[in-house]
Amino acid sequence: MKAVVDKDACIGCGLCTSICPEVFSMDDDGLAVAIDEELGEDVIDSAKEAADSCPTEAITVE
Repeated sequence: MKAVVDKDACIGCGLCTSICPEVFSMDDDGLAVAIDEELGEDVIDSAKEAADSCPTEAITVE
């Protein structure tokens, strides 16, 4: 399972980084970015919570 951030939809609110900092961080351009690797079982639930909480639905976890 991987997390992906749609940079065109991201508004840089930082909610995902506060919910799941193990997967999401803020890029130099002020937008969210996800780690580029398979998610561990220990972070899948919080990554999905971040995706569900995203106000612009910019995150997918699949």
